[in-house]
Amino acid sequence: MTLEEGLRVRLAVDIGLAEAVARPGDAVVGFLSLAAGTEGTVERVEGQRPPGHAVLEYERLKSLLGDYGHTMPAASRKRLEEEVAALEAEWTAFHGAGSRVTVRVRFDNGFVLDGAHEELLTPA
Repeated sequence: MTLEEGLRVRLAVDIGLAEAVARPGDAVVGFLSLAAGTEGTVERVEGQRPPGHAVLEYERLKSLLGDYGHTMPAASRKRLEEEVAALEAEWTAFHGAGSRVTVRVRFDNGFVLDGAHEELLTPA
């Protein structure tokens, strides 16, 4: 899922917000958490790296080769394969870096969750 500001999201898992609450001298009386299914709006997205020109070019050429390579003259196909091979290291590095996207979400109940990882959220 690509997160962007203004997107409505739903929490996919329960998230504990505080340690167990206890009164002095008493037993534990509760635990505060946000329940899975709580909906809110993405206010800020951090950590997304846009793909560079080489990465976009690799994806474009790889797609071209996959879709039309079998119909190309041998010399053209070979040149295209060489171009794809030359860009593959940058594409691999980009996807291997695994930039972790975090977001700030304002939930409908008023709570704000900042620095949440994108895998904790689903589209609402």
